[in-house]
Amino acid sequence: MVQAYILIQTEVGKARDVAGTIAGVAGVVRVDAVTGPYDVVVLTEARNVDELGKMVVSKVQSVAGITRTVTCSVVHL
Repeated sequence: MVQAYILIQTEVGKARDVAGTIAGVAGVVRVDAVTGPYDVVVLTEARNVDELGKMVVSKVQSVAGITRTVTCSVVHL
């Protein structure tokens, strides 16, 4: 199992809508609206990196109101 945090910037006033939509995506563990340079932070998990990439590109990035995403894979040191 692989996990990643997706840092999301949204259009002004769209953070709540984006967070609500993403919460329903399969593989999403947690969604938080935050302050700072990003508007929403999402914890995801998938069986492998390929599935994670497909989820980010086909399901998360297609959500209306998102302007930019940064995906940060979780590593265990």
